[in-house]
Amino acid sequence: MEARKTVPVHIQVQTEMFQGGEKKEYFLEAKGQIVQIGGTLYIRYQEPQEESEEAVPVTVKILPDGSVQLIRAGEMRLRLKFDYQKRNDTFYKTPYGMIEVSTFTSNLRVSLRDQPISGSILVDYELYGGADKLGVYHLRLNFTA
Repeated sequence: MEARKTVPVHIQVQTEMFQGGEKKEYFLEAKGQIVQIGGTLYIRYQEPQEESEEAVPVTVKILPDGSVQLIRAGEMRLRLKFDYQKRNDTFYKTPYGMIEVSTFTSNLRVSLRDQPISGSILVDYELYGGADKLGVYHLRLNFTA
């Protein structure tokens, strides 16, 4: 892809969440776009919300070092960073204030193809609030032009 070229893509996101002994699954299909700026890829889409008519803008950022960031904007802002076998600290902006959270990424795979422009991202991670494990998550994102 050329630098700063925007390509429309079809996106599928599947998330499995294990929290408090319960398993929840989430699946989304959406139209989005992929943008390359220098060596960084940005996958952008809108995530509809059950409790609101407004969708939340989501950006998945694939950095040249192989790490991945998940950025959710809106009233509740979150930026999670995933590095293979590393713990990353961040803040979660909620209507009640900032909450410190961290991730530990147990598995991370990114696969990208040029013809057609497509790819997949697989992230398995644990989410912590301080020393407390809040849950285990399996995120799968696939996109194709």
